[in-house]
Amino acid sequence: GIGIKSEYHERIFSLFQRLHQQEAYEGTGLGLSICKRIMERHQGSIWVESAGENQGTTFFVLIPN
Repeated sequence: GIGIKSEYHERIFSLFQRLHQQEAYEGTGLGLSICKRIMERHQGSIWVESAGENQGTTFFVLIPN
C-alpha cells in the first residue's frame, strides 16, 4: 500500500473514513469497515502495519479454524 501514519491505523477501519481526497485515490471509505465487520462476525481479526507515509502498508487477516 501507499503507507499510513500510525495515528490512522484504527481510523481507516471506521465507516466512510478516507485519508485522501477522492481525486487522489478512488473509494468510498466502506471497504475496510466491511472487512472488519465480516472478520468480527467470524471471530477473526484484521489489522494494518505500516512504517508511515510512502513506506508501504501490509494488511493482515486472521481467520480462526
